[in-house]
Amino acid sequence: MKSIKPGRGPSMMGGFGSVFGIIFGIFWTVLAASMTQGFGPVGIIFPLFGVLFIIIGICNAVYNFKNATGKNRYSEFDITDDTEEPDPLNRYFGDKPENTLDTHSSGSSFCPYCGAPVQSDFAFCRKCGKALPKE
Repeated sequence: MKSIKPGRGPSMMGGFGSVFGIIFGIFWTVLAASMTQGFGPVGIIFPLFGVLFIIIGICNAVYNFKNATGKNRYSEFDITDDTEEPDPLNRYFGDKPENTLDTHSSGSSFCPYCGAPVQSDFAFCRKCGKALPKE
């Protein structure tokens, strides 16, 4: 079956972007706390935005680095095909190609574009109408 997964490269870039968000949150918290001292409740609210950036950054970093380095990644973005450019980070973190068409014993498989079940002798998908790759 075709997989809908973010590539390892975009996930790694998202992880580094999350680290940048964490660093931004730390700077925001320190600077906002030093600038708003003595302003009562306002002196507490602005530093909390930095803490929020830090928490969101940590969650995103864990998600993206896990997708970049794990074998079983969370599926979300793009349907990929065998004929497309392979993800270069698969060579380091993946143990086998994950973009193979899953053929069941009944002779059916799935459309690489929409995921609908198709028979092995179909030339076109009956759901989306796109030409199916030859096996």
